[in-house]
Amino acid sequence: MGFLASGNGFYFVFLVLFFITFSSPQVASASSEEVGALLKWKASLENTSRLTLWSLPNNANNSSTPCTWYGVSCNADGSVIGLNLTSSGVTGTLYGLSFSSFPNLAAIDYSMNNFSGTIPPQIGYISKLTYLDLSTNQFSGIIPPEIGLLTNLETLHLVDNHLNGSIPKEIGQLRSLSELALYTNHLEGPIPASLGSLSNLARLYLYNNMLSGPIPPEMGNLVNLVEVYMNMNLLSGPIPSTLGNLDNLTVLHMFVNNLFGPIPQEIGKLKSLESLSLFSNKLSGSIPASLGNLSSLSLLHLYNNSLSGPIPKELGNLKSLTDLELSENQLNGSVPASLGNLSNLELLFLRDNQLSGPIPEELEYLTLLTVLAMDTNQFYGHLPERICQGGKLQNFTVNNNRLTGPIPKSLRNCSSLKRLRVEGNQLTGNISDNLGIYPNLYFVSLNDNNFYGELSENWSRCKRLTTLHIARNNISGSIPPEFGNSTQLQELDFSSNHIVGEIPKEFGNLNHLLKLVLSNNQLSGSIPQELGSLAELTYLDLSANRFSGSIPTTLGNSLPLFQLNLSWNNISEEIPVQICNLVHLTLLDLSHNELRGEIPSAINKLQSLERLNLSRNELSGGIPKTFEAMSLSSIDISCNELQGPIPNSVAFMNASIETLQGNKYLCGNITGLKPCKNPSAVNKHDPKKSHKLVLMISLPLLGSILLLCAFIALFISYERKKRKPEVEQRDVQVEDVFSISAFDGRAMYDEIVKATNDFDATYCIGKGGFGNVYKAKLQSLGIVAVKKLHSLSEMADRKGFIDEVRALTEIRHRNIVKLHGFCSHTRHSFLIFEYLERGSLATILSRDEAAMELDWPKRVNVIKGVAHALSYMHHDCSQPIVHRDISSNNVLLDSEYEAYVSDFGTAKLLKLDSSNWSAVAGTYGYVAPVNKLSPMFLTI
Repeated sequence: MGFLASGNGFYFVFLVLFFITFSSPQVASASSEEVGALLKWKASLENTSRLTLWSLPNNANNSSTPCTWYGVSCNADGSVIGLNLTSSGVTGTLYGLSFSSFPNLAAIDYSMNNFSGTIPPQIGYISKLTYLDLSTNQFSGIIPPEIGLLTNLETLHLVDNHLNGSIPKEIGQLRSLSELALYTNHLEGPIPASLGSLSNLARLYLYNNMLSGPIPPEMGNLVNLVEVYMNMNLLSGPIPSTLGNLDNLTVLHMFVNNLFGPIPQEIGKLKSLESLSLFSNKLSGSIPASLGNLSSLSLLHLYNNSLSGPIPKELGNLKSLTDLELSENQLNGSVPASLGNLSNLELLFLRDNQLSGPIPEELEYLTLLTVLAMDTNQFYGHLPERICQGGKLQNFTVNNNRLTGPIPKSLRNCSSLKRLRVEGNQLTGNISDNLGIYPNLYFVSLNDNNFYGELSENWSRCKRLTTLHIARNNISGSIPPEFGNSTQLQELDFSSNHIVGEIPKEFGNLNHLLKLVLSNNQLSGSIPQELGSLAELTYLDLSANRFSGSIPTTLGNSLPLFQLNLSWNNISEEIPVQICNLVHLTLLDLSHNELRGEIPSAINKLQSLERLNLSRNELSGGIPKTFEAMSLSSIDISCNELQGPIPNSVAFMNASIETLQGNKYLCGNITGLKPCKNPSAVNKHDPKKSHKLVLMISLPLLGSILLLCAFIALFISYERKKRKPEVEQRDVQVEDVFSISAFDGRAMYDEIVKATNDFDATYCIGKGGFGNVYKAKLQSLGIVAVKKLHSLSEMADRKGFIDEVRALTEIRHRNIVKLHGFCSHTRHSFLIFEYLERGSLATILSRDEAAMELDWPKRVNVIKGVAHALSYMHHDCSQPIVHRDISSNNVLLDSEYEAYVSDFGTAKLLKLDSSNWSAVAGTYGYVAPVNKLSPMFLTI
């Protein structure tokens, strides 16, 4: 810190000159008491190789001079005045040193050794001591109050020890003290107000302790202070305005404390101040315009506080400023154009505020700028055209704003760039042309924009590139095989684009790749075996593509993998047993494929596995009992051809029936599954006798059933001739229909009626044209939303209703509200939906507080969620689906503001001429244009 370069350096030079002057052999001899005290102390020390001269000749007595000994300095009379053992490797304590034996001792430097124990109170006996440095040792205990007796002391350094307790108020008696350095200890308690009496103090270093309480206003009396470091403590309260009296102050560092209140205007009076660092406190209010008077200031750190209001334009007067950091506050308004006057500025951090407006073009004049971080604000408009005209910009971070337009030309040619983050904006342009070749670039994130075009092989020429994210754009074309030359790549994310073709085999050359995400594209072909050579790969997501063939057995070689997602593809054949070698896997998702065969019994080797999804495949056979040795938290094996008992493990016992349904022959003690038969009961009888017995009973019974069926058929035929068509229709309507996932429909009907108190108004959470929505808490499904239809007596086609709703229950998409099923009863008919906590988008937007919480990044995410849902309904369903009524009323949000499309499935269920059908299918202004297309679209 500062004292190393100034105060301590002065004393070091002083001591060297002092020792040179007085260390030559003296005519007079030191007192026998001084010699004896040194020899006695040496005897108590260890690692004294540097002290070999500390001894007496055989013919000498204690009156011999020690002035030629290592680290010992004497005055003209031969009396010891300095002891300097810095960096001597000595181990021991100060207990054996008789301080009272050195009446003329003026300087002690025992720094950077292995001294331990406490600082003896007897050190206060050295009345002439002016310099004391015990830094970088293992001293513990308190600072003795007796240190206040050293009234001639000018320098006190006790840094980097294990001292505890409080700073003794007696230090305030050291009126000659110019340097006080106590940093990096375990000191606690308040800063004593008595320090305000140290009128000669120039440097105060108290940082990296556990000091608490307020900063004493008396500190404003120390008019000779040049440097103050109180950072990294637990100080609280306001910054005293009296600090504005410290005209000579050049450094004021109080960061990482609990200081609160405003920054005093008086700080602007410190004309000599060069460095002001107050970050990571709880300061509030606005940034004082008076800070613009600090003409010598080169560093201003105010980040991570609760400062509000605009950035004062007066900061543009700080022509010496090289580092300006105002991030992580609540600053608002636009960035003043006057910041373009800071011609020496190298670092500008304004990230994570509420700043808005365009980024000023004047920032182009900051030609020395190396870092520009303005992310997580509300900036809009285009990026400054010549932002890199100085050619020194290394870090350009503007992600999570509302910026539009292309990447400026100066950034395309900015060869100094090392880090580029523009994700979460609305930037456009052809990505093939927008960016160039960057020899120093290592991190790029272009996610969540509107870039189009094809991936350029230029990326492979950025030899230092480690991270490349271009997810959720409109990128098309194939992946150039030249990417295999980017051997430093660690993360690659091209997910949610329109990329086609195959994964280049050259990816197998990316030896340092940790994360590969290519999900939600149109990639096809086989998954390359070469991916198995990625020995450092930890995360692989190839889901939602068109991959076919088998799972490469070589993936079992990627031992560090902890997440593997190959879901929503056309992968076939068996699950390779080699996958079970991935012992660090926590997630394995192979769902929605065409996998066949049995689940490998060696799956129990995946001891770290927490989530397993094998649903929607063609897996057969039994479920391995080896599951019982695993610590899975969730599992989904639905919609396969599995059979036999469910393993006795926590994941299966806690599984919902949804995750097990669609397997005809599964059994177990879970609601919705048949109990398993006891195999021992079958073997109690002789097989041949049992077979004969079955024939004797079944044949006569079969004949009787056939006769009965014939009689019933004749009777029904006769009765039908007597009925009218209207009666037939009414009979169909009277029939009760239940279909709720794989649950017992009738039991579920009763549970819902009970949970809503027979659809009492207190449970109603919404009303619509087709019915009211109720909130119900069910034992089996948890909290659900139940839409009770006003009437099904006007249903145009009851069978069509049943078939259509059953089809809708098969829809699974992360942005579509899940329809669990339906109940049609003579008393009530209703649909059962997934419950979303935050309700509809319309409701949120109608409330000011909730609307403010839904900031622009969240709103963009809502729009993307709705777009994903519509894309799925239009393009990924076997029969395309048109919603017909997308509005804010029909978009629901969960607790994380993820969007879900709802209210599909009812528009087509009721007759056109019924009382609750309008002439237009949907809300005016929101009706889908494709609503009038051909009947190949299922409109819902």
